[in-house]
Amino acid sequence: MSQLEMKVPSPGESISEVEIATWLVSDGDYVEKDQAIAEVDSDKATLELPAEAAGIITLKAEEGDTIEVGAVCCLIDTSAKAPAKKAAPAPKAEPAPAPAPAPAPAAKATHASGHPSPAAKKMLAESGLKASQVQGTGRDGRILKQDVLAALAAGFDGSSAAQWGGSREVRREKMSMLRRKVAERLVGVKNETAMLTTFNEVDMKPVMDLRAKYKDAFREAHGVGLGFMSFFTKAVTHAIAQFPAVNGMIDGKEVILPEYADIGIAVSSPKGLMVPVVRNAETMSLAQIEAEIKRLAIRARDGEL
Repeated sequence: MSQLEMKVPSPGESISEVEIATWLVSDGDYVEKDQAIAEVDSDKATLELPAEAAGIITLKAEEGDTIEVGAVCCLIDTSAKAPAKKAAPAPKAEPAPAPAPAPAPAAKATHASGHPSPAAKKMLAESGLKASQVQGTGRDGRILKQDVLAALAAGFDGSSAAQWGGSREVRREKMSMLRRKVAERLVGVKNETAMLTTFNEVDMKPVMDLRAKYKDAFREAHGVGLGFMSFFTKAVTHAIAQFPAVNGMIDGKEVILPEYADIGIAVSSPKGLMVPVVRNAETMSLAQIEAEIKRLAIRARDGEL
């Protein structure tokens, strides 16, 4: 038996340890040379770990473990032979059809086909897309960051946000070393430097036309006026459903992702500007949001908040 010790390479200067983010193979699998077997995180980058030889792999670390650069992360038995592939059953003899023009050869499927790069994988997780929904254009069919951006630019079905939320459940996701370091630096920047706010413009004419057309009928049907805040609030809940990370908050080494949308809306009161919260706004209609905003504004005016 010939065992090859695979050691963690250095991702860059001043980095002494990395974290095993994901094993792309299982213990005892046969791997090919240069096949991506793991993704490792550091403070500066996320990179793939390719197999240095072909053989049967034995993992020496678990996902989430922090190991030093140069430490052994797995063993590869290079004396093992590739498992024999089962022969396909011979087809029944049939009359030969008339010759037809040969089609263009299909791309050969490899271990990289449909597998996202680290940057693409992060974008897939943040956008809610699945790898099967994206056509990879990289080498051997690998999904690149540009492929995910192209899939997002092509649009997505908004009905996926129709039934989300309605509960008070939350889910937790462990952050990578890179993401934790970025969060740490952002907090430091906020505390140590001057901040500014940027604004993006949007064409409000369709919303203004819609409000002007239905505001009288809306008031008669629901007893509240149709303002712009309910449109903004509803748009935010749909956006959060598509990009849940926007609604997340950091707790130690994890990010908490609520399965609901509580939207804070500023209202004026005798005590000054207050920001009461509309709970589970994702389950409300425009009329319910307007009614809740009105109720909160009255409570703020009367000093009940």
